[in-house]
Amino acid sequence: MRDLFFVGYLGLLMLMAFKRPFLFTLVYAYIDIVAPQRLSYFLLNSIPLSLILFALAVLGFLISDDKRDVRVSPRWALLIVLLAYCGYSTTVALEPVAAQEKWSWVWKALVFAAFLPLLLKTRLRIEALALTLVLCASALIVTGGIKTALGGGGYGSLVLLIDDNSGLYEGSIISCVAIAIIPLIVWLAQHGTIFKPDWKVKTYAAALTFAALLIPVGTQARTGLVCIAVLALLAIRQTKRRFLYLTGAALVGLAAIPFLPSAFSDRMETIKDYKADESAATRVAVWKWTWEFVQEHPFGGGFDAYRINKIRYDLPVVDENGFDTGAVDRKEIVDQGRAYHSSYFEMLGEQGFPGLIIWLLIHVGGVWRMEMLARMYKKRNRPDEGWVAPLATALQNAQIIYLVGSLFVGIAFQPFVYMLIAMQLGLDTYLARRRNEAAWTPIRKQRMRTREA
Repeated sequence: MRDLFFVGYLGLLMLMAFKRPFLFTLVYAYIDIVAPQRLSYFLLNSIPLSLILFALAVLGFLISDDKRDVRVSPRWALLIVLLAYCGYSTTVALEPVAAQEKWSWVWKALVFAAFLPLLLKTRLRIEALALTLVLCASALIVTGGIKTALGGGGYGSLVLLIDDNSGLYEGSIISCVAIAIIPLIVWLAQHGTIFKPDWKVKTYAAALTFAALLIPVGTQARTGLVCIAVLALLAIRQTKRRFLYLTGAALVGLAAIPFLPSAFSDRMETIKDYKADESAATRVAVWKWTWEFVQEHPFGGGFDAYRINKIRYDLPVVDENGFDTGAVDRKEIVDQGRAYHSSYFEMLGEQGFPGLIIWLLIHVGGVWRMEMLARMYKKRNRPDEGWVAPLATALQNAQIIYLVGSLFVGIAFQPFVYMLIAMQLGLDTYLARRRNEAAWTPIRKQRMRTREA
């Protein structure tokens, strides 16, 4: 019955999309984020939904979309370069079978990220994409938030829609993404036009934001706590009464502590003494191995090169409070094939120094470019452009939260993040076209003004 419901729902979306080809793109985003085929028992699992929707989106763009306003930017070119470089590294990967498996979905994320900005030629389309990303993520966030509020959850045990541990269904990843999209939720509640920002929209946005903040509690992911701290620091820039904000935030934080599960508090305590935590110590050991590895392989080892690692490290003896006793007798840990648990070391180990540089240029360039747009449109101060600077700031904040969160999670190629990058690129090229159109004056009008003068 559930399979029939999803098939009918997707069929309805596709019928609507035939009149508006851009909707195919939004449906593809829904398929990529929520992955309804994972909820299916047999029907959707047997259909290549992603391939079909992407083909329909490209076909709709080629046949019926106006391509005169299509623009690209240097960061768009970097996406193409990264795609080509990853394709090459896959052909020479040290773990060819595992590399091909990861490449089978990475190339789709990069191609879609490069294709999407070509379609974002109006404010409506940009907002529609932002709304789609938020609502798709909310399908997981609301589920996790409700379960957490009712006392469920736990490290590795918070089940969202299905019992899966990949993509956005993985605890650390959904914790990072849930906090990263809060700025977009706020922007839609204040400047949205598809759903007018009335009391109902603002109430749902507030509830969704609260649910997003609960996700790190339910997953007990330390990455989520770090992301919340980054979000709080970024909010200081946007508030005028900073002292009042800091005081209120501190009081809210202190008031929330008694209501937090003891398991969550205990796990967060391990951040202070990471050397005594086996999980954290393993990550540090893998990062050291990766740095030594790229000294001999500066171009990386291809996707999933971590599978060849063999690490050995000492774990200190700790007391009942979890602190290092300084004892000489230490527990020796030997392990192999441990994942990077960091997007930076993931890029470094898999794509080497060139891949890491390209990846950083894409992301750091996005932070810088959104800052430039926000400052530019604050100075312009035109009523019809009041939505631009807040959106640029929201996208910038989302990317900064991702960049900090990805220090501890291997999500260098997470498709959701590349859709945010595509939105940045689309916003940038759309505004560039608008500025050029506003600056252009027909020759005839210039002559008339000269004569009148």
